[in-house]
Amino acid sequence: MTKWMPYVAVALVSIVGTSVVTTAVVGRAGAGSGEGVRAYLLAHPEVIPEAMERLRAKQMVAQIGDRRRAIETPFAGAWIGAAKPDVTLVQFFDYACGFCRASLPDINRLVREDPKIRVVFRELPILSADSEKAARISLAAASQNRFARFHDAMYAAGRPNVQTIAAAARAAALDPAAMQKVSSSPEAEQEIVRNLEMARALGFTGTPSWVVGDQLLSGAVGYEALKRAVAEARARRKA
Repeated sequence: MTKWMPYVAVALVSIVGTSVVTTAVVGRAGAGSGEGVRAYLLAHPEVIPEAMERLRAKQMVAQIGDRRRAIETPFAGAWIGAAKPDVTLVQFFDYACGFCRASLPDINRLVREDPKIRVVFRELPILSADSEKAARISLAAASQNRFARFHDAMYAAGRPNVQTIAAAARAAALDPAAMQKVSSSPEAEQEIVRNLEMARALGFTGTPSWVVGDQLLSGAVGYEALKRAVAEARARRKA
């Protein structure tokens, strides 16, 4: 517990809504007394998980901040679901990521069961050179309004390589000339760079990573966790 004490102390005295803790600590120890905070925590360790969770929530809000519009605005047609959503779920993904592939049924189920949600897909090709090649063709598919067809076909084809990318492009019926033009364009390059910078700013270190409302999630968290995060984001909008 000792190594967490400085962080927990900051959380306790800075988080709105912890008035009971703040009053008890500051009132007994005096303003700015680290010893008073430490003594309170030792006597009441049960407040630590809640304090850390609230601090994490505040940090997530700050990380998303003014980036929300950029995060939730898709590249061309790289989205599925509602045209006018009340909640947008954003996935940062890599076609070479097995956990991203495993998350696809969860995403499709969410969209199927929730008519007011939109899922925006952001290319984050960090696992291999072929990941970036697949990402560029995916952006080309989005520009032809065939993103979902390519997305599903690419995951069905297997790990990205020259053969599987070509097979997915054929399955999505992409126009070859238009595909080549977009995939090698400055716009595609800028989109990938922008996503990498965005992911870094949000603290993401792998795929899949998610943004929904004021929450940041990492990993193949599963259908129930995504559904719960969407419900919480929706509730906050209505509050």
